Amino acid sequence: MGTPQAAVPSLARLLEDGHKIVAVYTQPDRPAGRGNKIVNSPVKQFAIENDLPVLQPQKIKTSEAVETFRSHDADVAVVVAYGRILPQSFIEAFHRGAINVHFSLLPKYRGAAPVNWAIANGETETGVTTMQMDAGLDTGEILMQRSTNIATDETAIDIMTRLSMIGAELISETMANLDVLKPQPQDDGLATFAPIMRREDGLIDWQMSATETVNRVRAFQPFPTAFTAVGDVKLTIWKAVVSDARCDTTAGEIIEANGDSLLVACGGGTTLRILEVQPEGKRRMAVRDFINGFKPKVGSSLGK
Repeated sequence: MGTPQAAVPSLARLLEDGHKIVAVYTQPDRPAGRGNKIVNSPVKQFAIENDLPVLQPQKIKTSEAVETFRSHDADVAVVVAYGRILPQSFIEAFHRGAINVHFSLLPKYRGAAPVNWAIANGETETGVTTMQMDAGLDTGEILMQRSTNIATDETAIDIMTRLSMIGAELISETMANLDVLKPQPQDDGLATFAPIMRREDGLIDWQMSATETVNRVRAFQPFPTAFTAVGDVKLTIWKAVVSDARCDTTAGEIIEANGDSLLVACGGGTTLRILEVQPEGKRRMAVRDFINGFKPKVGSSLGK
């Protein structure tokens, strides 16, 4: 059970390991891209290419959905970023229950966007957990874990790509050792929450420090992105670094705009060096092209 690209390596590995995949569950097809064309999820596309049966129920909390699920008579369900909270009837449908591949070191970052919030909060380490699912939100007993460092220049896209491969290895090991693993309860007192990303999360608060702002630029990719405004134009910031310069000007004020250098004041006297941007309706561009085209003035401010 999975939907995005991050779930594909786990499915591929289970297939490679010789497990019989009796059904693949993925979210219903949705429009995407500028043309709003209906597209297959990455998991569905992989399943089709490998002749695996695909199910895309609009609702799973119905008696019909439960009966269909039970009819597969599987040993276990493997869930990787499916995108829906499974009802207890699904979790208990098979004698081995349901095992989840979660992209954090539980109990930290329970929820829908663990990688994004780990980076946004300045974590230097993340990882993957396999757990025996229960009715709670990522509260099940831990089976296996593996950690990885977060580099200071890595985006959520970079980290998720790596974690998806680690997750594939971990679910392979988990399934191979299912008879001997001893599930460990989570310490709820150490739990943190990683809620689903909202568009408004990407709005830059220039009162934050330059480090916090850079973390959000890295964390909120590909959605909702980190954005501000230059005049009345939305400006997405794709790449930025912390500058060594200090300042005592108002947060959000442009303090340098020349050549390849666009410096903006942030909270606590820190400054942000912006490297790559995208004005609304335009392509992504290096900051030099942005300065040449938009001619931002020193002393003016970003944001509304």
